[in-house]
Amino acid sequence: MTNRSQSLDVTAMSILVMLCLSWGLQQVAIKVTNPGVSPLLQAGIRSSGAAVLAWIWTVIRRESLFEKDGSLWWGLAAGLLFAGEFLLIYWGLEYTNASRAVIFLYSSPFVVALGAQLFIPGERLRVIQVAGLCAAFLGIIIVFGESLYQPGNKMLIGDAMLAGAAVFWGATTVLIKASPLARIKPSKTLLYQLAVSAIILPSGALIKGEPGIVYITPLIVGSLVYQTVWVAFITYFLWFWLISNYPPSRLAAFTFLTPLCGVVAGGLLLGEPITSRLILALVLVGSGIYLVNRTIKS
Repeated sequence: MTNRSQSLDVTAMSILVMLCLSWGLQQVAIKVTNPGVSPLLQAGIRSSGAAVLAWIWTVIRRESLFEKDGSLWWGLAAGLLFAGEFLLIYWGLEYTNASRAVIFLYSSPFVVALGAQLFIPGERLRVIQVAGLCAAFLGIIIVFGESLYQPGNKMLIGDAMLAGAAVFWGATTVLIKASPLARIKPSKTLLYQLAVSAIILPSGALIKGEPGIVYITPLIVGSLVYQTVWVAFITYFLWFWLISNYPPSRLAAFTFLTPLCGVVAGGLLLGEPITSRLILALVLVGSGIYLVNRTIKS
């Protein structure tokens, strides 16, 4: 597969907004599920269930998973990065708070931009597009920046883990685009990552001594189904399709919407406050996304 376009069309932008809304709502789903199912096991259940769905999808569509397409080692590498990202996120959140975590995790678009410049031919960001990334990141700082004051040593450890998760997230995106994974079916790319993480994440839960499943309610079951079927299977499938067909640095800029969507979802569903800072942040993120994706004539 190759890029359909060097810019994002209406289809891509519509899918991206839907993805950000879905991933923002996932933050609420994880909060709802955490008391009943420990975090790493929760992520492992999500990956395992979605891996089964991805495999069923390939069977229904008669897609070959074992043809020699040069993707095996790249796929395993992407799976390790994907699993490592979530290990660092959930582990890091034991040392730092969620607001600080958002800031470090959503530095990932800068990793994508740098990696794309280095490893993806024809992927170049102009100064105005870099300014757009900075504007969008400033929006994140405005909402979550208060948490950056007075960090303790323990918090700095967590911050480093979340920064590592951002690097892994960005590296996964660049790896997929710059390797044979960009030329195979998105379902196979997805299956590589889900299968590897389905092994690593539950193992991590055991090693860390997580309590596992503490109790189950219909709400927790519904949350796990949402995370498994919609987020880990459908939205990740669409994300990998987008990576295969569009410039990754332009896609990554949209992900700045995700934590803000999470705040909005928390306000609507959990009664958490929605402030004027959030409105300003949404304006900055929207402006940044526009600048990154603005078509500039040479």
